[in-house]
Amino acid sequence: MKIIKAKDYNDMSKKAAGIFFSQITLKQDSVIGLATGSTPIGTYKKLIEMYNANDLDFSEVKTVNLDEYVGLSGESDQSYRYFMNSNLFNHINIDKANTHVPNGLASDKELESENYEKLIKSLGGIDMQLLGIGTNGHIGFNEPNDCFDKYTHEVNLTESTIKANTRFFASEADVPKTAISMGIKTIMGAKKIVLIANGSAKADIIYDSCFGPITPNVPASALQLHPDVTVIVDEEAYATIAAKLK
Repeated sequence: MKIIKAKDYNDMSKKAAGIFFSQITLKQDSVIGLATGSTPIGTYKKLIEMYNANDLDFSEVKTVNLDEYVGLSGESDQSYRYFMNSNLFNHINIDKANTHVPNGLASDKELESENYEKLIKSLGGIDMQLLGIGTNGHIGFNEPNDCFDKYTHEVNLTESTIKANTRFFASEADVPKTAISMGIKTIMGAKKIVLIANGSAKADIIYDSCFGPITPNVPASALQLHPDVTVIVDEEAYATIAAKLK
């Protein structure tokens, strides 16, 4: 596991985008795993800038997103499909048919989960996966649990995650209570993983995930077992982590 210190959020986003630039340049038909939330928005802006500068071609790239809220259609402005279209896909030359997000309206969530796993396998697996992290250590929507959830599945969101996501909705009551998410084993199947986090609020959980015991109570701690993980944090988060390591 490699930890990279960035100066600030902008620099963190630039460094993350640079890693994906290298991946797509070296393998134009890369399968890229994508994340949502506020943290990766800067990374997506940097990738759009690279595309607009004619430095990056997405025409052969395929993407798979980590998760989607149950009960929201792709047209809902709170859905992760809408988020991806608005923050990345609509601004680059990617074929929307090559972009994949779980179907939050699927009547059979178990079947949708199984089909998503088959889809990832049919694409040849994920070449590089982008991750954010929740303050409780969740990656994707894999919440703290008694065991690691292996494959794509329906998740009951914890109260802390629901509260954290309230900022994106009119009220807490509007936040979906469940989601379809890749499992830990699915994420760990990616050839390379890039995790980004910024701010002091994420420092403790980054430390626990990278240096604490491997436990399903901290889902991201499973990343310690992956052979190729890069963690990029800003100076604010890094300072707390460095102090804990002394």
